[in-house]
Amino acid sequence: MEVKRFLIESALLTHGLVSISSTELADIWPQEYENIVWVDKGKIHIAGIDEFLPFRAQANRLCRIDSEHLPSALHEGASGALTASGTMAVCKLMGLPLAVSCGLGGIGDIQAERLCPDLPALRDLPVTLLGTCFKDMMDLPATMSWLRKHGVRVLGIDTDLCTGYLFSNAQVLLDGRLETYDLPAQAGRLLLLNPIPKEERIAPLSLLETGIAAGKQAEAAGGYYHPAASAAFDRLTKGASSRMQLRSIIANAKLAQKLMCN
Repeated sequence: MEVKRFLIESALLTHGLVSISSTELADIWPQEYENIVWVDKGKIHIAGIDEFLPFRAQANRLCRIDSEHLPSALHEGASGALTASGTMAVCKLMGLPLAVSCGLGGIGDIQAERLCPDLPALRDLPVTLLGTCFKDMMDLPATMSWLRKHGVRVLGIDTDLCTGYLFSNAQVLLDGRLETYDLPAQAGRLLLLNPIPKEERIAPLSLLETGIAAGKQAEAAGGYYHPAASAAFDRLTKGASSRMQLRSIIANAKLAQKLMCN
């Protein structure tokens, strides 16, 4: 595999896997995926898990960098983990066709993300995004409507339905399913969703409301919504939600490798 044919976001690995220690992450992460991307002191870094872990150890002081803030982060010497859109923006800079993520933003009741930068990035950047699903607190019908209005196709892997991310709480029709493991020659305006199997997801749905409340409390205090919600899910599931997401982003990386090999 050409390890830099696609890039893997670092926001989940940095801020989202609360119960997973660096030792466990090093043991689980496939060593061949040396294409995790982050920004340290204004410099883009692309490397494997061993080089990434010292950066992850500083998670409490690291920001989250999306596509809209990447230019200023590079100019001002910031250090932060890259979200899905931030990873897409680096792919554009490097001429790479595919970015890998896990849970995605959309349209929702989040102060900093009434319209998550993931959506304009899908519209504007010549990069395909492979993720798991929109996060469960997103307004899925409104998100899909926005993407269709702006010419972005959303295809499922082995399904044409979006039924949720960590929870089974939705039933939204996608634009179809991926019929072959070949990316279009012209990358961009394409989102591929590789869902977590329903039998692995969290129940009951009441836990979703608890996580949303934790995210709201964090943003009211000036913090980040999604890491706080993820921490709540992690606590409520005794770490199962973190391991579920780690398995999912690794599965997405494996699928990306297959797509690139074709």
